Amino acid sequence: MSFIDPEIFFTVHADLPREGPGETADVAWAAEVAGVTSRANILDAASGPGGDIGALLRVAARGHVTAIDKHAPFIEAAEARWGKNDNVALLTGDYLTPEGPFDFIWCAGAVYFVGIEAALAGWRNALAEGGSIAFSEPCLFTDTPSDGAIAFWDGYDRLTDADGIAVQIDAAGYDVVATRRISDIAWESYYRPMEDRISKLRRGADEKMIAALDEHSAEIEAWRTHKDETGYLLSVVKPKQ
Repeated sequence: MSFIDPEIFFTVHADLPREGPGETADVAWAAEVAGVTSRANILDAASGPGGDIGALLRVAARGHVTAIDKHAPFIEAAEARWGKNDNVALLTGDYLTPEGPFDFIWCAGAVYFVGIEAALAGWRNALAEGGSIAFSEPCLFTDTPSDGAIAFWDGYDRLTDADGIAVQIDAAGYDVVATRRISDIAWESYYRPMEDRISKLRRGADEKMIAALDEHSAEIEAWRTHKDETGYLLSVVKPKQ
């Protein structure tokens, strides 16, 4: 998506239940392969409005979830749902430099902004001994992606396939435990509420807002067109021993 005024962007994204594709099954799968226990101390890095907090609490029913996001209104939205839960801490700040130790770090989509090696390096000291990280990253699912599939990521210069992602994980000093694609259900869980939001905002919208809404609608249509060629790969990783 090309540049959109931040104020307009956050107006479009206000009140959405989540800020990226995801579903409970993703969290449950990642936690299982990582060996996360019910008493785990978990970081939800770049948590957005807290769409994954409930799933993380189901994984660690007797543990604790710390959710961090740079955008204060997202944390405020999360507080409306989770602020009274003693097993949840909600913080506005840099999700790359958290104070651990955490048994499990979950990051849905935000590694995209800094790169795999930078993110994994930033979290290394925040991991408890034996801890794991699960993150999703843009991925090509075919050796012959169409121009439209590549364009979906709007010039993302680190776009690669699963093997390329594994190379970056290795370079950061981590081993891959397991991977899987983020499902269509997870994407629709993000996009369907966004479509409802777009529809409401179109009423009485000015020219700039309409242009932004059109871009968001085009993004949704592009994913549905090219979802067999590209999407997110969810990787569970551990530091090399």
